[in-house]
Amino acid sequence: MLHTGKLTDSHRAVDGIFGFGQQSLSVISQLSSQRVTPRTFSHCLKGNNDGGGILVLGEIVEPDMVYTPLVPSMPHYNLDLRSISVGGQVLSIDASVFSTSINHGAIIDSGTTLSYLADEAYNAFIDAINNAVSEHVHPILSHGNQCYLITDSIDHIFPEASLNFAGGASLILHPEDYLIQQNPIGGSAVWCIGFKTIEGQKLTILGDLIMKDKIFVYDLEKQRIGWVNYDCKCKFSLLKSALRTVEGWSAPSGEVFEVSSTGQLTGPSTTKGSSSVNVSVNTEPGKTEFVNARPINNSSSPDELQTTVALLLNMFMLAGLLLL
Repeated sequence: MLHTGKLTDSHRAVDGIFGFGQQSLSVISQLSSQRVTPRTFSHCLKGNNDGGGILVLGEIVEPDMVYTPLVPSMPHYNLDLRSISVGGQVLSIDASVFSTSINHGAIIDSGTTLSYLADEAYNAFIDAINNAVSEHVHPILSHGNQCYLITDSIDHIFPEASLNFAGGASLILHPEDYLIQQNPIGGSAVWCIGFKTIEGQKLTILGDLIMKDKIFVYDLEKQRIGWVNYDCKCKFSLLKSALRTVEGWSAPSGEVFEVSSTGQLTGPSTTKGSSSVNVSVNTEPGKTEFVNARPINNSSSPDELQTTVALLLNMFMLAGLLLL
């Protein structure tokens, strides 16, 4: 995850937003309506300072994936957040803080760099963290943010936290998932709570801060969101159903193919027991598929980015779309 605040600088400027909402006009909905891909997509955001990650159009099959239902009939990806725990203890937060309406509740949003908690939840979370680390750190305030001067590893000092959702799914947050490192002071490391608060609003926005080093699956067919811890730098495998061709390879249905760290298809997987992501996409008989699951980072060359865009445009042309 990379947060610079320089999105409008010439070398980082963007032309628009790649829409992956639930509405019928979104990219994923239009591709699905044309039977190019299931109405499912996934991403894995790298947790280092280089940014980057992978985007997969299709269904990921992982044995350790946990799911929670989407709140129906909402414009965003709303989840039913039930409670927050710190160090295994559920915080005392009124349930109404997490109730869902148009402007209330919990939203999962990869377009938000940090994460936001409703006032009551934020204050309870900060108090619980402070109580847990009071004997080991020196707390300070920096620009209104709760920070800490630390001389040891954060994993040795700070507790795990968890966001507990409907259906029994919990999103475990290790210290590096809710802390952000700042410039050192006097030889001590400075770590700050990455959660912010939206004053006066009962709104929780779960952004990139808590998504890093995890696969997130947006399964719109089954109206659920899933996640699992994953090293986004690892190569992954594509499991194709009714596969005909992918970049010149032909294979029987169900065969697993390895994809290198540069996004190149290297052939049938021969590695057993390795960490992998299995992507399953169903197609009609005789239909050629184009799959974009290539990692993109800040060091990608123009040729690599052009290749990625070309793959996406191939998909859009197959779906009968024209992006201008």
